[in-house]
Amino acid sequence: MSFNNISNPGTDPDDLRRRRFLQGAGAAMLGLCATGTRPVAAERHVPMLTRPIPSSGEALPVIGFGTWQTFDVGRSETARAPLREVLSLLFEAGGKVIDSSPMYGPAEGVVGDLLTDLKAHDRAFYATKVWTEGEAAGIASMERSFARYRSSPIDLMQIHNLVDWRTHMKTLRAWKEQGRFRYIGITHYTTSAYDDLAAIIRSEVIDFVQFNYSLEVREAENMLLPLARDRGVATLINRPFGGGGLFGRVRGRELAPWAKEIGAASWAQVFLRYILANPAVTCVIPGTGKPAHARDNLAAGLAPLPSPDLQRAIARHWERL
Repeated sequence: MSFNNISNPGTDPDDLRRRRFLQGAGAAMLGLCATGTRPVAAERHVPMLTRPIPSSGEALPVIGFGTWQTFDVGRSETARAPLREVLSLLFEAGGKVIDSSPMYGPAEGVVGDLLTDLKAHDRAFYATKVWTEGEAAGIASMERSFARYRSSPIDLMQIHNLVDWRTHMKTLRAWKEQGRFRYIGITHYTTSAYDDLAAIIRSEVIDFVQFNYSLEVREAENMLLPLARDRGVATLINRPFGGGGLFGRVRGRELAPWAKEIGAASWAQVFLRYILANPAVTCVIPGTGKPAHARDNLAAGLAPLPSPDLQRAIARHWERL
């Protein structure tokens, strides 16, 4: 299931808005072709915004893709062709980040296969996770991740949902020192884990923290985002559409006039640009397996972003819906 697609794609207003966007000037701004099966460069290419990884200064594009459910497919070309195009669109737009996990069925292997097909391992910033208990099991899991990815090093290894994090942190540190990982981090997807994430950020030296944040769930603004900024930890944002629920709330509603001020052509772009308006956000990773939705999401990584005043106005508008 794509987080962007929560009803019949032929009748959903968000799908219709996205289709109109792809046929118009927004696709040209993104530098992607809205027709055909392969992305091509447009005459005008507007680069995606980037933000630095605090621990290194490396610039990271602000929109990436998650692979939960969307890349959980078999080997058929019918299933994989749209995903190959999604990755092509990511790179064409100047994006890099692909986030996966052994928890996501065959997604790790699908990413590795498609990047091999595209000869694009060197264009990706690949993040995956360890999700098991025990040192030996963690080592075995991460070795399988290397085999599935088909390349080394892995850019970012994360401890998924903090499972046995103290045990795995020792391995992550050692393997980073050996050059097998470029960065290490921790993840969760619920607000109930924020206190635990914050405690680790305060006590451990890590490069990334991944957590949920959306226009609907804004608790991260109060603690996690300021803390990550102050401690020099990069942030990956999951569930930016609330698992798809945000689209249900705006179904049938036209965009507010202020959407034009930030160049937002769809509700998805409003949701993503609201998140990116917070300077402590390094990269947002919406999940989709549909090229049309990928184009739409990637366009959110273009300037301008909401000012602090407009970000607050967007939150007030959301609360009135």
